Order: sequence, then structure tokens, then C-alpha cells
Amino acid sequence: MSPLTTPADATAPSSAPAASSAAASSAAASSASGRLAEPGAAARWAVLGAGTIARKFVSQLPSSGGVLAAVGSTDEGRAAELAAFAVEQGAAPAGDEPGAGGADVSASGTDVARVRTGTYADVLADPTIDAVYVATVHTAHARLVLDAVAAGKAVLCEKPLTPNAGTTMAVADEARQAGATLVEAVMYRFHPQTRALLELVRDGAIGELVHVDAAFSFAASDREGRLFDVDTAGGGILDVGGYPVSLARAVVGAARGRAFAEPLAVTAKGTLGPTGVDEWTLAQLDFGDGVTAAVRCGVRVDDTNIATITGSFGSIVLTDPWFGDDAELTVRTVDGETRTLSFPGAQPYGLEAAATIAALRDGTGEAAEISLDDSVGTARVLDQWRAAIGLRYPFEREDVDIPTVTGRPLAVSPDAPMVYGEIAGVGKKVSRLVMGVDNQQDLAHASSIFDHFVSQGGNTFDTGWLYGDGEMEARLGRWIANRGIRDDVVVITKGAHTPHCDPESLTRQLLESLDRQGTDHADIYMMHRDNTDVPVGEFVDVLDEHRRAGRIRVYGGSNWTPARVDEANEYARANGRAEFSVLSNHFGLAEAYDVPWAGCEHVTDPESKQWLEQRQIPLLPWSSQARGFFTGRARPDDLTDAELVRCYYSDDNFERLRRAEQLGAEHGVAATAIALAYVLHQPFPTFPLFGPRTISEARSSMRGLSVSLSDEQVAWLDLR
Repeated sequence: MSPLTTPADATAPSSAPAASSAAASSAAASSASGRLAEPGAAARWAVLGAGTIARKFVSQLPSSGGVLAAVGSTDEGRAAELAAFAVEQGAAPAGDEPGAGGADVSASGTDVARVRTGTYADVLADPTIDAVYVATVHTAHARLVLDAVAAGKAVLCEKPLTPNAGTTMAVADEARQAGATLVEAVMYRFHPQTRALLELVRDGAIGELVHVDAAFSFAASDREGRLFDVDTAGGGILDVGGYPVSLARAVVGAARGRAFAEPLAVTAKGTLGPTGVDEWTLAQLDFGDGVTAAVRCGVRVDDTNIATITGSFGSIVLTDPWFGDDAELTVRTVDGETRTLSFPGAQPYGLEAAATIAALRDGTGEAAEISLDDSVGTARVLDQWRAAIGLRYPFEREDVDIPTVTGRPLAVSPDAPMVYGEIAGVGKKVSRLVMGVDNQQDLAHASSIFDHFVSQGGNTFDTGWLYGDGEMEARLGRWIANRGIRDDVVVITKGAHTPHCDPESLTRQLLESLDRQGTDHADIYMMHRDNTDVPVGEFVDVLDEHRRAGRIRVYGGSNWTPARVDEANEYARANGRAEFSVLSNHFGLAEAYDVPWAGCEHVTDPESKQWLEQRQIPLLPWSSQARGFFTGRARPDDLTDAELVRCYYSDDNFERLRRAEQLGAEHGVAATAIALAYVLHQPFPTFPLFGPRTISEARSSMRGLSVSLSDEQVAWLDLR
């Protein structure tokens, strides 16, 4: 069965993402919540992994009110040692508790001191386990987290949640769709010292924030083990660099009244050791408005490991910001006051366990201290940090087979929202939304975004010879090959962009594009620009030559005027050539008064709309949501975005925005979804291009697929 089979075509395959997992997770979570609602009920935890960090967690688990009921490990001896340690620390369940000592527990394994031990699968199959702490090597996190989610457990996963932002984004989305509880175990974020720091910054105790300086570095005695192994994502950035980055994002966010802030730029220098991992590195984060951060980390260099927050009125210094064993926070200000706050006895590992159970009990699924959006954002900065010093792990390379995050075959979800249309000559159905291939930073990120698009029924991708100097279409081709779905997807390829817009360049770029993508044909080929100095027949002749050779199924123009398309088709009919089958110009609810780039063309004016309706040529509109005009960014008094002002600001467009917001409120969707629905409900065929940077953005845009508009509503939105 094709991996792109849709519910309308056939019963969805058993590998459809998240459907069964969500049901299992929801049922198990309800059972766990009910059990935890009993008076005096202690949360029953399992730990996956039996290393040093797991021992630290177990030692503080009793402070959360929870107990360690099971240990999963690939090493039975180490699991037994951790189980015995739990008894010593008072973290094991009482002997008369259900499941203690292995009684009434379905999982197989070895009973050690009232704590069940076994394989990861054994532990996750235990129905008495409420929550799981994942403490394995970084590269094992994603699969174990999703296995635990599928088993209906709340999950606390040691940082980093996964080795890169693309995978972290996909794991977070899977957990949310399953209704599961998932928290990244960045333990210092749960310490009362961190809470006090953020409150001080938020309240302006040191005036306007200027700079954050934070370090977490240590000197390992030798270059052995997971820390120095590129195959397990070793090195300082992923092991400890997330702490100062997370702190900087949280502090800047607090200063701006938000949970976190994203840096506008990341620059870095560092040293890669003989095993290939980063051994010492420092990065500069620019948050805009004069706010910066300097962060350092390493596994071969000792540092002060303090954090200093500097403002216009003074500074805050944390001498033990990460573990908080001797937590002390000192505030010094220009009025001469020095305050020192101490936080004795805090147990951050216990606090993160308690926060996870609280998120399970109240149904939020995420901890207030560190949301999944926060985790994804930190992962994105760590990716940028690694890229700046040239560190990419072997399993992330552009030429490797990155599997789906679940490990299951790619398939379409039974509740996929996608709808389809036909473009004559393509020979396949075409999803009405087209994924733009120009916003994916690396293969891991692209794989997560593309996999999600396919799971929602999408099958059409738009790329171009120019994008990323060829890197983007090569990435798309690698992903298609990894999934084995070339015959199931529709690939739009564009070339002949200014200044190389001539028949000879078209041919050269087409062949290069096919080679980069690892394919022998483009389902749809479009010239990315027009060159009116070249007789239109010369372009039609070369395009039709490639069509007859099988390199192109159908062709058309992007940023061609209606008059020029008519001229091309008149030539084609007169000379026995195939006509232009598609057009890709700027089109959307907002009328364009200018275009973002030279050589672009729009068809938002009344005459062009009439031409499209008469010709019925399929339109693949770009910037159908007006480059953010309908997201809330545009306001008549906000002139900061010169391009937005130049292209779209007018009384009529602001009235269109007001009507989209009004209709969106009636439908329970954002104005952007209404803008997309407007494009989909035209009296001519449309296949809007969109370029989400995250899975969340993709989901938001796809909500427009479910909005049904009447002809009267379409006309009303367009002020007709």
C-alpha cells in the first residue's frame, strides 16, 4: 500500500501516526490520574537508564512524594545496583504496595529490593507505572520518550530532549497530539533560586536588562565514554551548553514579560577535539534592543560556572546556578544596597519530578517552568551554536537515512485534513496545499516537517534551483529517497531565475536540479521568472523538448504576466507544442500594490482575477497570506516593516483584515486560516504554496482547509 494512502482512498494503515498511541496514552493517563487522586497515593516512577544522572534523580525522588517502582536498562547488573540504591535512599515502594517486589506486575524481569528491573519494553509494559524518567544517552531519548507516550506514561526526559531541534519539534508534537505529559529535565529551572532570579529581573530589580554571562564547563579526566562519542551526540554543547542558553533565553524573556526570548543572531567559536566533539566553546547571543548574552561550555576546561545578570541599575550573581547545592543569589545595585538570598535544602531533581506529576494531575501536560516550546527554542539555539563551530553528528548528515521519529513507516493519519485537486498531465492527485522547500535548516528539520505534511495528507512540494544554492532541493531529494515515495509525491521544480533566464540556462538548471534531487523528471516545471527580451516561442520550444523527453510532465511560469502566458499558449497551439498548464504568481486576500522582489508578478487586481476565471489555469499562489499581514503583525500605526507597508498597507486591505478576523471568530480560527480559505474558494483552481518553519505553523495553516466559505462570504471578504 502506498505510504500516501488517504482515508478517502482506503482504510488507513496500522502505522498511521499517533492515532492508536493517542488513545492508549489518554486511557492510561486517565487511569494514572485516577490512581494518583486517591488519598496518600504516591506516584510510581520507572527510570530508563542506570547511569550517574539516574542515581542523582533517585536520591531526590522521595522529596517529590514519588517512589521508584522499576528500572529499565540494557545492563541488568547496573539496573540491580540502581534498584538497591533506591532502597538505601528510601525511594523504593513500601512492601505492601501493589506491585512492590514484583507482585501483580505483568512485566517480566528481576525483582531487586522491591524495585522491578528489566528491559525498557518490560518496564513500559507495567500498568502500575505512572511516570518514566528517561536517563539514557542523548540519541536514545526520542524513541524511548515516544514509546513511553504510547504506553500512556507521563515522561520526564533528561536534557537535551533530543540531539537537534527538528527531532525535538517532532517529539513535542507527537506528545501533544497524544495528550501526553512530557517535560524536559532541565533541573535548575525548577530550583527556587531560578524562580527568584526571574522574578527579580521581571520586577526590574536591576533596571533594564543589558547582558547575561553564564558558563557550565568541566574538565573530564580522559577522552572516553559517551561525552567524547560523536555517535551518541557527545560534547559540551549538548551535555551542558543547554543550561546557560536556557538561562539566557529565560532571563531575557522575563525582562520582556514573556516565558522566554529568541536570539536574533548566534555567533560562536570553539575547539573540536580528536574524537570530533566540541571540547570548549563560547557563543554570543544577540537578542536585539542592545541585549546580549555570552555563554560558555566545555568538557575539557574548568570554568567559574557562575551566572551574572547585568542591568542598567545593577547586577545579580549566582555562584551555583545549576545544581543549587550551595545556592546563593546576590543583588547589587547603584543605591548601595546588597542583598543575598539563600535557598538551603532545595532538591531540584525532586522538584522536576513533582512538576511532572502535577502536569499529569491537572491535565496541562507541560510544566510551567519549562514548556515544550521553550525546549524546542533552546534546541534551535544549540543547533545554531554547533553549526557555527562546524559540528554535525554523523547521524545528522545530509546524505544519511534519517528515519521517522516514531520509527514506524510513513503513512497518512486517518483524520488528515488535506483535500486534493487535479492538474491535467501530472497523472497524480495534487494536494491543495503545497509545501515550500526553502525553510528547512537541515535534513533532521526537513524530515520532521515533511513527515508531518505527509501524515496530514500533503503530497506536493515546491522547490527551485536557486534555493539555498541547490541545498534545499538536494535535501528534498534525500528525504524522498529515504522514504521511498517518489512515485507518490508531486515535485514542482523551478529554474531560469534572473539573471540566468534564457533557454540555455533553463536546460542547464533543469538537468542540475534533477541530478540534485536524484530523480529523472519533474512532475511540474516552472520558469521562475520571465525574460521579455527572449521571444516567447524559444522558451516554449525548449520546455516542450524536455516534456517530450520525459524530463517534465507539465510546465508553466512563475511570475509571468497573464498577457505573456496568453502569448506563450498561442504560440504553442500554432506550433504543436504543449501549452502552459500552471501559473505561480502572488495572489491572496490582500491586494498587492507592489511585490517583495524585482521581477515578481501578482494577480490580485480585478482584471487578473477575471483572466484566471476565464482561462481556468491552475494557480499556485505564493505569499497567499500576504507575508504576515493577516497574522496580527499589520496595524495602521505600525510602520516598522517597510516591505509590508509598501506592498499591502491600504484602507481596503485593513478592512479585509477586519472582516477576516470577524469571520475567523465565527469559525473559531485565526484570520490567517480565513485568508487561506479565501484562496481555496476561488472560481478557478488554486493550490496555495506555504512555507511553515515549524510543525505548529503547519498545523495552524492547515486549519484553513476545514473552513467552508460561501460565494457571498468570499465576495464580502474581497469588498465586493
